[in-house]
Amino acid sequence: MSGPTIAGTPAPDPDENRRQVLYWRLLARLFDPEEQAGLESASLAVVEDIGLPAALLDPQASVDSVVQRHPELAAEIDGLMTPEPDEDGVRDRAAEVRRAALASKVLLNVFASGSGAVTAEQLARWQSDAGWLERALGCRPGELRGGRPRGAGGGVSPTGTGHGGPAPDLGRLVPGIGPELGSIEAGLVRRMRLREVLADPALASRLTPSMSLIEQLLRDKDNLSGVALANAKALIRRYVDEVTEVLRTQVEKATVGELDRSVPPKRVYRNLDLDRTVWKNLTNWDPEEERLYVDRLYYRHTSRKTTPQRLIVVVDQSGSMVDSMVNCTILASVFAGLPKVDVHLIAYDTQALDLTPWAHDPFETLLRTKLGGGTDGTVAMALAQPKIAEPRNTVVVWISDFYEWRTDELFESMAAVHRSGAKFIPVGSVTSSGRGSVNPWFRERFKDLGTPVISGHIKKLVHELKTFLT
Repeated sequence: MSGPTIAGTPAPDPDENRRQVLYWRLLARLFDPEEQAGLESASLAVVEDIGLPAALLDPQASVDSVVQRHPELAAEIDGLMTPEPDEDGVRDRAAEVRRAALASKVLLNVFASGSGAVTAEQLARWQSDAGWLERALGCRPGELRGGRPRGAGGGVSPTGTGHGGPAPDLGRLVPGIGPELGSIEAGLVRRMRLREVLADPALASRLTPSMSLIEQLLRDKDNLSGVALANAKALIRRYVDEVTEVLRTQVEKATVGELDRSVPPKRVYRNLDLDRTVWKNLTNWDPEEERLYVDRLYYRHTSRKTTPQRLIVVVDQSGSMVDSMVNCTILASVFAGLPKVDVHLIAYDTQALDLTPWAHDPFETLLRTKLGGGTDGTVAMALAQPKIAEPRNTVVVWISDFYEWRTDELFESMAAVHRSGAKFIPVGSVTSSGRGSVNPWFRERFKDLGTPVISGHIKKLVHELKTFLT
């Protein structure tokens, strides 16, 4: 119950007032970097009153630095913005105030990114703070920025333990949060004097690879040399290796066919279980003749389907498709490492480049790409079609936003590939955030053809390939 009333009016709830003070300060600082003295002093009183450190209000303090001094806050920040419903429907207003104070710190550090030149240290700090925001939303650091989850399985920050629970529906919870974080990070990278940073090994070592940073490195690689080029390659290699590990795990899980033990194994030589056959027939060993007589053969069960002989990946390398190009180049290399999969990789803008000789090495592939330019998919189709030797055992994955120059001609050739019996998968975007637009003209025609465009997280493409490959 509230306190005493005057003329039948309930007394104001002190916790509700505290929460409003903190949110008014948050809004004021987001839209105006100049502090409002009244809101600052009132917020400081609230924070101290509820037993939280005053450093939460210091715009210069990173979330990491606050948690290092107060490690018990790490557990509170994990899942902070996806709280469990209050029991019995009764709001815990005191807990809401604590959440407001912690959420304000995380949100301000991420969205009040300032202006002017950015140092490597400032970028690293922002990336760490963005990781804490993602954890507060129930995600892994890096998951919402068009990059990759950092850390093996849990997205671990230097001072935290990560949040391992399932990710919430962020499209409903915070519309546009993924693209927004990605665009802020890209803006910070653009404000860096990147060539100067790369020329200094100490500064370059502070950089954490991200999709935004990799895009800038790929765009600028031809203008780098010496130490700067070596550091740029090292960063690209680190990013590629980390994403490859994540995707390899997903693909290995997706491409192992389930055993159907209700069906007897095929009695063919390739399925013969030689070890088991010998073991089960040891009782038939004749020591005098030194010969094993086999009265029964044993066979292994095999997967219900085998992988197709050929996977053709065609990637639009125009400026709008960088995220998808990087992810799919790495994905193609993972499939190239699987048995019985013959991977071919083609990149194009207004010209096409057959990257198949390097398909197994995404690092070398990316160094050979040239971002930007227009798009003419017909030049890529001219390289792809001759590779379809056995349509029934071929899958063609075409990654593009499909804003093309010769639309009718390209679509007819794609429809012909589909009608030939090959599996044709058009992909609008395969990013970690799922952003990206697709030419509606192509989208409608692919839908009518029975091959709807995949857009969204790269896991969707892995799942689609699983359906065909296993």
